[in-house]
Amino acid sequence: MSRKVLFCATVDYHFSAFHLPVLEWFKQHGWEVHIAAKGGLDLPYVDKKFNISIERSPLRRGNLEAYRQLKEIMRQNDYGIIHAHTPMGGVLARLAAVSSRNNGTRVIYTAHGFHFCQGSSLTSWLLYYPIEKGLSRLTDCLITINNEDYRLAARRRFKARQIEHVHGVGVNTDRFKPVTQAEKARLRQDSSYGPDDFLMFYAAEFNGNKNHQLLIRALARVQAQEPGIKLLLAGEGPLQEQCRRLAAELGIADKVDFLGYRKDIDRLLPMCDAAVSASLREGLPVNIMEAMACGLPVIATRNRGHAELVKHGENGYIVEPDQEELLAEHMIRLCRSMELRSRLGKRSLELTEAYKLSSVVEELASIYLRHMREEGGYEAGNQHYHAHI
Repeated sequence: MSRKVLFCATVDYHFSAFHLPVLEWFKQHGWEVHIAAKGGLDLPYVDKKFNISIERSPLRRGNLEAYRQLKEIMRQNDYGIIHAHTPMGGVLARLAAVSSRNNGTRVIYTAHGFHFCQGSSLTSWLLYYPIEKGLSRLTDCLITINNEDYRLAARRRFKARQIEHVHGVGVNTDRFKPVTQAEKARLRQDSSYGPDDFLMFYAAEFNGNKNHQLLIRALARVQAQEPGIKLLLAGEGPLQEQCRRLAAELGIADKVDFLGYRKDIDRLLPMCDAAVSASLREGLPVNIMEAMACGLPVIATRNRGHAELVKHGENGYIVEPDQEELLAEHMIRLCRSMELRSRLGKRSLELTEAYKLSSVVEELASIYLRHMREEGGYEAGNQHYHAHI
């Protein structure tokens, strides 16, 4: 087997944000690492990088050129393993890799949350389900990051040679960890928050799926009873100004801090009292894992990713996306009881163990090593399911 690996995704930032430890693992094992994605980032552990014309939207013409580019890249390089990420990266890389796979290249795809799932619209099922099921035939290993997607792929007999479950992309517990009360007070003092403020944190792009408006409306409900509750929103996006206007209209502009794009989430989270998330769809959200690693209780809307991480009544609370009043009640409950916050936060920390970066790299390493050891072809229909649950 060739000791070259190609990673493919829509944008190169995906690897910078989530996969550098895996790139490093391949280098440590003597492999040459190539990246194919859109963007000009200079990434560590990478021997060769291809800036291809891939687009997020499947309807953009650039994707046809990206497909041609990928085919040529694969033709010129004898890859032992090709690992695709992101929806369009997964589609184009697997289509382009057909010839390479016939010659022994192993093709792996990580689904970071299927667009079709329990509760999804009929349109999502009609559009995305047949694509993913069809492309599974061109996949040696389909990796899912939550239990619902794993069960769905296995139950509906996706034709990938192997279907695996790993615990997301991992959370760096050296960066994200609890702090003492004294350190929390110092962090707040540096950030102009008072010791009596009850701070809730949400890091997410301002778009329709992330549903910030629910949190802002719930916060407005609690002000008469608990005026010390504040909401910290890190991120940017097309709906940011709309959310600013909503906060102003509800009279809580001074209770919502729009922090913009931040690189110091590991400093912001530990000084907060709780994490919140209102998103409608999630695969396995890193923002929640990071909050849990900091020992915070979590209030989140029900979806497959949140339900995997947040155990109702154990390390936080799950509400339906339309339960604004119940969300507000949980905010008040956590605000009024330090003992409750401590108990739920401790459980968050315990549940983080399976999602530690080192644990996830070990899970992925076991998959890679299995494919590295396999030489030659395999019998048709030799399909395996294996879950690390």
